[in-house]
Amino acid sequence: MEKTKVGIIGLGTVGTGVARLLLDHGDRTARHAGRIPWLEKVVVRDLTKPRHVDIPEGVLTDDIQQVIQNPEITVVAQLIGGIEPARTIMLQLLESGKDIITANKALLAAHGPELFDKARQLGRCIAFEASVAGGIPIITNIGQCLTANQVTSLRGILNGTCNFIITQMQDRGEDYEDVVKEAQRLGYAEADPTLDVNGADTAQKLSILSQLAFGVRVNWEDIPCKGIDELDIADIHYADRLGYRIKLLALAKLVGHEVEMSVGPTLIRKGSPLAEVQDAFNAIRVHGDAVGPVFYHGQGAGQMPTASAVVADIVDTVVGRGQLTFNNLELWSESNRPRSMADAGPSINRYYLRMQVIDKPGVMAEITGILGSNGVSIASIIQHEPKDQDSPATVPLVIMSHDTTQSAIARSVEQFRQSENIESEAVVLKVL
Repeated sequence: MEKTKVGIIGLGTVGTGVARLLLDHGDRTARHAGRIPWLEKVVVRDLTKPRHVDIPEGVLTDDIQQVIQNPEITVVAQLIGGIEPARTIMLQLLESGKDIITANKALLAAHGPELFDKARQLGRCIAFEASVAGGIPIITNIGQCLTANQVTSLRGILNGTCNFIITQMQDRGEDYEDVVKEAQRLGYAEADPTLDVNGADTAQKLSILSQLAFGVRVNWEDIPCKGIDELDIADIHYADRLGYRIKLLALAKLVGHEVEMSVGPTLIRKGSPLAEVQDAFNAIRVHGDAVGPVFYHGQGAGQMPTASAVVADIVDTVVGRGQLTFNNLELWSESNRPRSMADAGPSINRYYLRMQVIDKPGVMAEITGILGSNGVSIASIIQHEPKDQDSPATVPLVIMSHDTTQSAIARSVEQFRQSENIESEAVVLKVL
């Protein structure tokens, strides 16, 4: 059987998994590809570092030019993170005639137009299934299996670290800081988890999915985004009492010729599929105009789930399917930009609000008056009695709204800030 020589750049967690699949299950990949994806070279920074995979002699190198300058290597899995030197390396690989597989969502979110234009110009392809949702084949499903549809909405839990943290807060009743430490101990969170917990990672993934589903070309930093780093255990308890769970949710919805997009902690009704996604799992609900709702659920990170997606892309590229798909999708192309991101202000949702208010006559009337003056209708209210009945006290007040606009909620919150009877900044969360 003929060989297609493959290179790997980066032998970290995912790279190790990819090497293991290619070396240990070559018969399986060859059967699907019709030829052998042959691991020719693996590029690492430190040749002396212990490895958790047995690399054949002569394959491991710290000289990236042994891949770039080798015309026999035609497919490369570029598996280093960050923006640079990943961007420069990818451009060099394209210019030297390589097709590329990547899991680097940050690079695609920041430089997708440049990289994809360069690949098209040179007649090469870039496959990126592993960049979003790990082992869930969401890129292939949106880009190929659902092509008879116009996708009308996406809802996704796209960050396993955040979902693990929230699940533990719900199940164990512990505060955010304590659960983050546990997630770090178990390897679910990085030593610096900022990009996960502040929502940036989810926004990058949403920008990629929205480009694929809607053709909207948006800088991920422009997506309205709120993370879980300020999520209070009190809101998890109140959501539970109201019949909801909180999830860090990525949302994209087609509205006319524009796409509404956001990332943030969101209340989701218990019993619905997204609400029941636990621990480090990911899930995406896609709605197409022909197929209706379709739900994808699986491990969104980790060595072997992500390696599975990378190797699937390697097989597709070796077979030639990757090139056909890449050319037809015209991703990040100036000729395929039918839509832009919608202004968030008119977006209609229900909202959860929590604030600490002074317990005295007239305060409730003031709050309901502010909401009413902005056209916000109240669906329900929770207010507890103060613990100390003998002195002025503050109490938490939780309000669930009916459908309203984001701008109406923003105006109300601004007026709350000016009230002497409200002692804390209002917590505002969307309700799905």
